[in-house]
Order: sequence, then C-alpha cells, then structure tokens
Amino acid sequence: MYGKIISVGMADLKAVVAPDILSTLGLGSCVGIALYDPIKKIAGLSHAMLPDSTAIQNNSNKDKFVDTAIIKLIEEMEALGANRRNMVAKIAGGAQMFAFNATDDNLRVGDRNVEATKQALQNLRIPLKAEETGNKFGRTVELYAEDGRLIIKAIGQGVRVI
Repeated sequence: MYGKIISVGMADLKAVVAPDILSTLGLGSCVGIALYDPIKKIAGLSHAMLPDSTAIQNNSNKDKFVDTAIIKLIEEMEALGANRRNMVAKIAGGAQMFAFNATDDNLRVGDRNVEATKQALQNLRIPLKAEETGNKFGRTVELYAEDGRLIIKAIGQGVRVI
C-alpha cells in the first residue's frame, strides 16, 4: 500500500514517513539526493541546483545548494524520527544537458553537483548505495519511503530502479 505522492520542486527538499512517496521532475544538471533510514522508513529527497552555497552571494535558499541542502534534509528527517547513523543515500541527475567546452568548469554544473554530493556524503559518513548520474538526458525520480526504492524515468531511456 502506498501513501501520498509529494512533489519536490526545483531548489526544494522534503522528508516523509512510509508509506508516502517523494517525486521530483526535471533533473537535468541538478542532482536528486535521496536519503533513507531503513529502520524508521523515513525518506528525504532534495532537488539541488548548484554545488556550493559559498560561491554565490544570493545563497539564502539552503535547498538550492548541495552543501546546505544535505544538512537541512538530514535535520528534517531527524525531526521525523530518523537516525543519521542508519541513513543511506542514492543520487540521480547531474547531466551535461548542453554541448559546451567541457574544460570550462563553470559549465560543468552537473559534474560539479555530483562531485559535491559525493564529497558531502563522505564527510557526513552516509554511504552512497547507488547512483545514476551524468550523461546528456534529464530524469524524473520517485523515492518510496516504504522500502527506499528510487525509480528513475528518462525519455528514451526507459525506467530504472536503484
């Protein structure tokens, strides 16, 4: 039995308890960060747009940046009863949506988002269990709080479960 489907917008994050489902659309260069506590069946999903809040002056939206979104997502999950020591992560997105010169670091937003996410998870000691990142296509994801499944849909790529 599944609960409500709760939408997570761009530069947004949400946490839920089973049986609810979190969904976000249009992960291009953005990264979807799915955290899950399998003991408490609490899930959190972030749709982060940029890797580093310290690189931009207008950084008041903590949900927009990988470095601040992960911390806030953990706090929201803990407020619902999750335990950080039980959390595992899955990530999706980080695509290179446009053909630019790959040597210009400012244009590699997708790659930088994925790198920042992996570094933050490592620093927080949250194991990364699975990922589907990179490439040149956008993704929609659904995170099931019941069992931690992350369903990834991409036009022309089919459906993948990680």
